[in-house]
Amino acid sequence: MIPTRRFGRTELAMPVLSLGGMRFQQSWTDLPPDQITAESQANLRATLEEARAAGLHHLETARHYGSSERQLGWLLHDLADPNRILQTKVPPQADARAFEAELSLSFQRLGVERVDLLAIHGINRPEHLEATLRPGGCLAVVRQWQRQGRIGHVGFSTHASLSLIEEAIASDAFDYVNLHWYFIRQDNRPAIDRAMAHDMGVFVISPTDKGGHLHTPSARLIELCAPLHPIVFNDLFCLAAEGIHTISVGAARPADLELHLEAVGLLDQAPALLPPVLERLETAREEALGRQWLSSWREGLPDWQDTPGELNLPVLLWLHNLLEAWDLEGFARARYGLLGNGGHWFPGANADVLDAVVSEGSLDRALRHSPWRREIPALLRRLRERVGGHAVQRLSSAS
Repeated sequence: MIPTRRFGRTELAMPVLSLGGMRFQQSWTDLPPDQITAESQANLRATLEEARAAGLHHLETARHYGSSERQLGWLLHDLADPNRILQTKVPPQADARAFEAELSLSFQRLGVERVDLLAIHGINRPEHLEATLRPGGCLAVVRQWQRQGRIGHVGFSTHASLSLIEEAIASDAFDYVNLHWYFIRQDNRPAIDRAMAHDMGVFVISPTDKGGHLHTPSARLIELCAPLHPIVFNDLFCLAAEGIHTISVGAARPADLELHLEAVGLLDQAPALLPPVLERLETAREEALGRQWLSSWREGLPDWQDTPGELNLPVLLWLHNLLEAWDLEGFARARYGLLGNGGHWFPGANADVLDAVVSEGSLDRALRHSPWRREIPALLRRLRERVGGHAVQRLSSAS
């Protein structure tokens, strides 16, 4: 059975694996009932049954995960689970009445009178936090619903900058946080430490997909992580870290649970299993990129808002590193394509604008504080050659 951890000040006994609702739904469109197929619903039933039997009692979805809430709502009462912890997520809005309407629709789709956890979904920009916290804002609606017994605890999910995440945590308005942190992306570690200081629950989102497309890992990554599958390695890496309470398992089918369950079975062996894999991964990275680059590539990089053409240099050079070190081409292509096409979830532009909209001279001036100002344009062109030219639309603009 999956172990649980105290989910911060919520006092909930949270399983270390949570069943995320992004991949099991039939469509990213909120389909009408007559368009949801029996096959899709049968697959979801089987996934929920497998998850319940294994101890994944935390189910989380969102208002804008297409047909996810509706499909879940049809099964929640059929598949009773006395230990169930139900979470949904609703995006903030400037108009609190519009937010409440979305919240009501979420409950309607799920067919419930109460959820244990409600996340303000996508506090990605300062205006999202302001709309949530201001008097009469989204959080005021949530507090009213809490007083009515309809919502247990409130948190927030985020793709924001570290500084904004820390500002939201420092407000002490939230009981938990859903954030990104896994092996290939560890920059949010200070936010986890800050959440621990506020006794907040910490839920790592999308460690398998956003953590490197680990459902379809590169041959290089498989080699370096052996004898562990990359999913197992990444799960162990996350769950062995201080302050992490649960990680999302984005299962599209029952079989997707297997490797995550394998990781949980090995959790007590993590201190012995992780170091040799980490050493191989770091050695491969150093051989591909060099210690000098790895120690200084972030220095002097402007924020995307301050870069010509809104080039998101920190993300682009991060993708360059992942590609050169571990051959994460599929992930790099998808993430590169989302830049400029994913709204506030994936802000800034990719390198397609270089030489077309952005001249090398203007980029050089923006990089005046970088020790790599001469090398970076060529690195961006190489990245563009390998993974560019494929615009990707985020599956849900509001999720």
